[in-house]
Amino acid sequence: MKEKLLKRFEDEIGTLERELKMELPKEIQRARELGDLRENAEYQAAKERQTYVNARIAMLKRRMSEIALMNLDRIPHGKAGFGSKVTLREKDQQLVYELVMPEDADAERGLISTSSPIGRAILNREEGDEVTVSTPNGTRRFEIMKLVTIHDEV
Repeated sequence: MKEKLLKRFEDEIGTLERELKMELPKEIQRARELGDLRENAEYQAAKERQTYVNARIAMLKRRMSEIALMNLDRIPHGKAGFGSKVTLREKDQQLVYELVMPEDADAERGLISTSSPIGRAILNREEGDEVTVSTPNGTRRFEIMKLVTIHDEV
């Protein structure tokens, strides 16, 4: 799990660094050739993208160092934690979520952050536990039907 995350971040950093070193300088140069930089939307957009890409690379590198230092042994066995896949029952429907880092969250793909309301409520819970969560859309009640921790997958 840790290796997969690090690899994904490395790949994204590589893509962003190529954009930063190869594509953006060309865009900025093309925009400069258009004339007055104060009213040049293409130039402003390229410079904003350059700032964003630099910030994203810095954040990914920082996150990679945090992940590299992460001690997976500290994630509980038999209880929901980072990397766990949890099957929940809410009324008559089943939902499957994987607990991930905030930047990986995508609820539509079943990836929820450990810092989201549902993610926080599920942390350190076991199969059979009932969980009540206050969300922006109201109170929700879940039962943990199945739990597969990061340790179970290894």
